[in-house]
Amino acid sequence: MNAPLRVLIVEDDAVDRMACRRAFAAAPDAPFELLEADSGEQGLALARSQRPDCILLDYHLPDLTGLEFLAHLNGDGAALAIPVMMLTGADSAAVAAEAMRRGARDYLVKDVDGYYLEFLPGAIHRMLREQSLLDDKRQAEARFRTLIEQMQAISYIAELGEEGALRYISPQIGLLGFSPAEWLADPALHGQRMDPDRREAILEAMRRSRRDASPLHLEYRLHARDGRTLWFRDQAELVRDEQDQPLFMQGIMIDITQTKLAEQALLASQQALRSLSAHQEQIKEHERKRIAQEIHDELGGLLTGIKAYVAVSIERAAAAGSPAEPLLAEVAGLAQDAIDTVRRVITDLRPSVLDQLGVWAALEWYAEQVERRSGLHCQCAVAPAAAALELDAGRSTMLFRIAQEALTNVVRHAGARSATLQVDYADGVLELRISDDGQGIEAERLLNRESWGILGMHERCRHFDGELKITGKPGEGTTLLLRLPLDERRE
Repeated sequence: MNAPLRVLIVEDDAVDRMACRRAFAAAPDAPFELLEADSGEQGLALARSQRPDCILLDYHLPDLTGLEFLAHLNGDGAALAIPVMMLTGADSAAVAAEAMRRGARDYLVKDVDGYYLEFLPGAIHRMLREQSLLDDKRQAEARFRTLIEQMQAISYIAELGEEGALRYISPQIGLLGFSPAEWLADPALHGQRMDPDRREAILEAMRRSRRDASPLHLEYRLHARDGRTLWFRDQAELVRDEQDQPLFMQGIMIDITQTKLAEQALLASQQALRSLSAHQEQIKEHERKRIAQEIHDELGGLLTGIKAYVAVSIERAAAAGSPAEPLLAEVAGLAQDAIDTVRRVITDLRPSVLDQLGVWAALEWYAEQVERRSGLHCQCAVAPAAAALELDAGRSTMLFRIAQEALTNVVRHAGARSATLQVDYADGVLELRISDDGQGIEAERLLNRESWGILGMHERCRHFDGELKITGKPGEGTTLLLRLPLDERRE
């Protein structure tokens, strides 16, 4: 059996109190336990001491009006949660409205025929059910606020529409040196704290999200009141009701300052390493050029001299009519082999054609060398627009070395019969494309961080803000595409 509902009747008319008692006694739904007071002060005393489930309050009392009673009741924290139903006259709609504004949960009109008594128990039940729902809602909101306010992030609720005014923001806005009341009172404050150069773009993205009820994902900086600069990730999603109707945007602003600082430090470190790598490559190319020159001038000269002396000795012997020493002919052959080896080493170190005739001639020459040495049919095609470009030494070396590495990989790993090297230029972008008809590169090799040849090509390309992609499928060959943005460098 349900516990009886404790109702405090504050009514100075004894007949009306008796009528109320009879109405509650006749109610079939649940038992009622009634407390009665014939004055406002007595009613307040009973409310404080007995804490009834609800109060049935007459507006006209000998010592207090119903509105004064509500004022005293709401001023007492212990009795604040007691729901009140106001009894008013048939011509007191304004009084009822004011009573509801002052804290009454409901009202009932006392008609002269007493019909209101029939509805009194049901009205009390309805009011208490509504009060229970209200209490549950408040508790849920309190738990939600507690959860939100314990998070290490700024939570907010924004209205839908072009303006998208904030309805709520959590106390964590104090991270920027502002209270929630300050932030909500000045809608322009959010934009004022952004970087001026990105402000309009960020605000437009927010307006678009709230206007279209679309998800928001932004990262931007805000300047705190004390001058600190903080990075935030701002994310918001649409909240819908049970009928799938849009209600508002609920968002969260996460402080990612430390992550951004670490990211910037990492980027700076990567850039420094790439600059160092590029500097080392430049030193390496200079050293190759110097060694090739020294080999050409010193060792090449010595071998040429040796061969010349041997040739002179053989000629003198022939002129004297005596047979030449057989070993001298062998020495001459060995000297020629050594000269050929020196030339090949010099070419591998630094092809002279690259410095003398430029990168386009060097690419055509190297394609011919690959075909002659390996038997791979290698075709090189440089578009006229590209051939008209005069590249600086750094970019020329980069293009040649990447083509050299790519064709070397084709010869060693692709099992291809032919390869094509194409160079095009359009819209300020130079494209180098090397494709083969071999077995195709596997994805594992592309993702292998220990494939130093591929990594080296990527790093060379990145140093000049280029983009390099390698694609391939088993049995369908491999394609390398290098896209290099250029200023106009036409002759």
